[in-house]
Amino acid sequence: MWQILERLVLGGLIFWAGTDLVLAEPNPATPEKAESVSPTPSPSPTPVLYSAQTLAELRKLQAAALTSDYAYRQVAHLANNIGPRLSGSVQAQKAVEYVAGELKALGLEVRLEKVMVPHWVRGEETAALVQYSGQAAGTTQKVVLTALGGSVATPPEGLTAEVVVVPNFDELKSLGKERINGRIVVFNHAYAKQMAATGHGGEAYGEAVEYRSSAPSEAARLGAVAALIRSAGDGAYRLPHTGLTTYADDAPKIPAAALTEEDALLIAALAPQGPVKMHLVLTPKELPDAVSYNVIGDLKGSEHPEQVVIVSGHLDSWDLGTGAIDDGAGVAVAMQAANLVKQLELHPKRTIRVIAWMNEENGLRGGKTYAAEHAGEIANHFAAIETDLGADHPIGINVVGKKELKEFVAPVARVLEHSGAGVVAEKEEAGSDIDPHRGRHARQDRSETPRRDGRDQRRPRLCPRESRATAAPLT
Repeated sequence: MWQILERLVLGGLIFWAGTDLVLAEPNPATPEKAESVSPTPSPSPTPVLYSAQTLAELRKLQAAALTSDYAYRQVAHLANNIGPRLSGSVQAQKAVEYVAGELKALGLEVRLEKVMVPHWVRGEETAALVQYSGQAAGTTQKVVLTALGGSVATPPEGLTAEVVVVPNFDELKSLGKERINGRIVVFNHAYAKQMAATGHGGEAYGEAVEYRSSAPSEAARLGAVAALIRSAGDGAYRLPHTGLTTYADDAPKIPAAALTEEDALLIAALAPQGPVKMHLVLTPKELPDAVSYNVIGDLKGSEHPEQVVIVSGHLDSWDLGTGAIDDGAGVAVAMQAANLVKQLELHPKRTIRVIAWMNEENGLRGGKTYAAEHAGEIANHFAAIETDLGADHPIGINVVGKKELKEFVAPVARVLEHSGAGVVAEKEEAGSDIDPHRGRHARQDRSETPRRDGRDQRRPRLCPRESRATAAPLT
């Protein structure tokens, strides 16, 4: 596993290191050999050019990334030595201290910027089928599930109720309050594996995650006592997949959890045969907000230190895994970008700002706090880049902004083609942590955009096999 992760992370570094310097000022010493484009206007009055020296330095960064194990070692420490880093946890604080120390060791100017984060703690989570057709006397069937992030608790002793299985929201509404009231609703919406296999993992994931976000409130409006969703994603092996749920203001808050694919299919098979009852225990707690930090390290620009290029990933993770891919790898990629620039003794003219964001997973407090506290200087932020779309072999970059941006990064894409990462795709939304910085274009919430039918849909993400980074101009 770690050998695979090493290859994935090192592959991502090629992409990120190149992107950093694309947005830096060109070397004016060789303008006659420069490859020019028409970028989005920047805070700099100097035209942006790709000199022969700049392109040569990009290739040096690419080659150095392939032979360096720095990023792998950073991910290994975050995942193995520190472990899960849910916002508000002692592990999250340990990770803040560790990354700050590593950036200082690189010679960056490091500071911690305070962020108040939600502190949700997972408790006991058990479930069993206690009544179903063909049941042997004195037996039950264990159900494997995990609470969704932000879920409220059942009573301490749990609750027992009949289960209703629906494949989608339309079926839920067709049953009405008479069939839903007082019951546990299981949303057996399948992740579209074939769609993902044909290169549309983001769309497949987005469809599945809509249920994680909206199902509890949709069921609660009809009187359900709990909502269970089939886990989003293509993982099996009876492992549940957690993530953030959101409660609507106009609906009661009911316990919410994700079932494994196998358990969702089991319940769906039993339901047509007769009544199915479940005993469910979930005891998460929402503690008072905790103090945490965005970790910020500046590699000062040689000519325009006031102009900033953000290179980033988020430091927090969910608590059920080690946070290696989501998003320890993204943080390590950003750290490696600065490490390689220092190692090769390059001198970008704008400041490269490495940021390890806090609280992307269940609140986006880090990104929002930075946007609010730096609002007066956003005009001097030339661009923002975030790696949080998987950690497999990179295929390219998503760009957000004016049409000229695709042409602007084309020379970089040609460098990256040598490692299979030359795709440039135009997108409407930037990475979760950098999207709030885009002024009037920023969304008010990290994950939901209105649908025509009144429900919310979480922003789709690319699956790991389609790893890309996202860049957005901030001017």
